Amino acid sequence: MLNPIQIGVCGWGDHDLYPAGTADRRKLPLYAGHFPVVEVDTTYHVIPPPERMAQWEEETPEAFRFVVKAYREMTGHGRREGAPIRSMKEIFQEFAASIRPMERAGKLTAVLFQFPPWYECTLEHVRYIRCCRQAFPDISLAVEFRNRTWFEPRFRERTLRFLEEEGWIHVICDEPQAGIGSVPIVPAVTHPRQALIRFHGRNRSGWNQNGRSNADWRSVRYAYRYTGAELMEWVDRVQKLKEQVEQVTLLFNNNSRGDAADNAKQMMELMNLEMKGLAPRQLGIF
Repeated sequence: MLNPIQIGVCGWGDHDLYPAGTADRRKLPLYAGHFPVVEVDTTYHVIPPPERMAQWEEETPEAFRFVVKAYREMTGHGRREGAPIRSMKEIFQEFAASIRPMERAGKLTAVLFQFPPWYECTLEHVRYIRCCRQAFPDISLAVEFRNRTWFEPRFRERTLRFLEEEGWIHVICDEPQAGIGSVPIVPAVTHPRQALIRFHGRNRSGWNQNGRSNADWRSVRYAYRYTGAELMEWVDRVQKLKEQVEQVTLLFNNNSRGDAADNAKQMMELMNLEMKGLAPRQLGIF
């Protein structure tokens, strides 16, 4: 494992890492010269064919890793307009086939199940999460909650114990504290091999939709640039997490205004980390 602590961003298309005019199809190999891991977000909107996942795997170095976001119908977000109507069994089978190239290549850090803000802590939802685990018995799965009830005092320890017993990676979140649709920082480990941290920014006023159109909301929700002091809060936390697991993955999602890549590189500097196994790149271009 070349990078026991790996740092990257969510998606590779919308960052200031590339020369002007770089075609989208050329961005992933260039991205892999900067970071050793990326979150694949397009899989939330549509399940790619295995051939496309294989292409992305082949375009990256041997040490590169992917966190793949679960398709939206798998996490209670509903069917995308125009998407075919399929049973959940068919969806899970299609998704399993899609990620197989990355799994076989050993480049799949985890599949990320991000549940929506209305997905509260209920017995029905606990049972569904258990079914998801059973559907992917040999895959590393991570769960991110967006509903505070999972970490209320009466449920917090039970939630963490449930995730540990079921073999889930608990996703630790840095996000605005903006009511029921947000969760506190819970720096707890539930999996012996992996810890996953996602940085969403701290834009409290933009976190909830509050009557905004979807387009306007997306443009402001993750608009936030972490200060050096805010990132320093995480240095000790990450080191303590690393003492408990084999690998810690940090992903920056604060990119509504293009801040994620800069903050990710700043975090590397603060932790004095040198990412190994990156794709070669000509210095001074990017």
